[in-house]
Amino acid sequence: MKFLEYTPFDSINLFLEQLDLGDCTIRGNLEAFSCKHTATDRRLSISLEHEILDYLGKSSDSDPSSPVEHLASRSSRKTLIYLVLTLGHIYPDYDFSAVRAHLFFQEEELESFRQMVDTYLSDASRQWAATNEGSSLLDSMTKAIDEVIKIKECDIYSYNPDSDADPVLEKGAIWSFNYYFYNRKLKRVVSFRCYCTSKLSGDDFLTGVASDGEEEDALIDMDI
Repeated sequence: MKFLEYTPFDSINLFLEQLDLGDCTIRGNLEAFSCKHTATDRRLSISLEHEILDYLGKSSDSDPSSPVEHLASRSSRKTLIYLVLTLGHIYPDYDFSAVRAHLFFQEEELESFRQMVDTYLSDASRQWAATNEGSSLLDSMTKAIDEVIKIKECDIYSYNPDSDADPVLEKGAIWSFNYYFYNRKLKRVVSFRCYCTSKLSGDDFLTGVASDGEEEDALIDMDI
């Protein structure tokens, strides 16, 4: 995966770099990546592919909790691998080689992303409007994302990690969410991650936390 610089993201990233909301701080970031593999990506991609195929060989289609129906598709396996590689580039100090597939959820439409932004960034939206001639933060974000990746052509995924797979699990975290827009034709991924921390915690919430424990079986209950 290769990081891509796009100026449409600059003003939003600057605004969300460290947004002071009194008792808490919001930090968010829009990033774009091409799906062209580096040498390291290629090795991890092959490893993940083998792991998935090994899991499929041990799974039964009759098992209602089995992700065989989804993972049997080459396209779905590639999508999972791209998402895992994207996470690895966003949090380079965290090992996602065994991330569980069920932590990714495919969103049926853009509305879930819009609702999440409206809900969690309402205070931020008011500050944005006050300093940007009344414009909407959500509309500005979706316009910027669309310029880079053509939202209507994208599959949209959310990443909802549990405590074992959360690279930003730190004391003082109030909430966090992660969205990924994947355009198969452009072979491009745009990520939006956003976090809120209490000022009572002196830690830097955006600093990745390395995992100390070993991961369990990775590929369970696929939703891609």
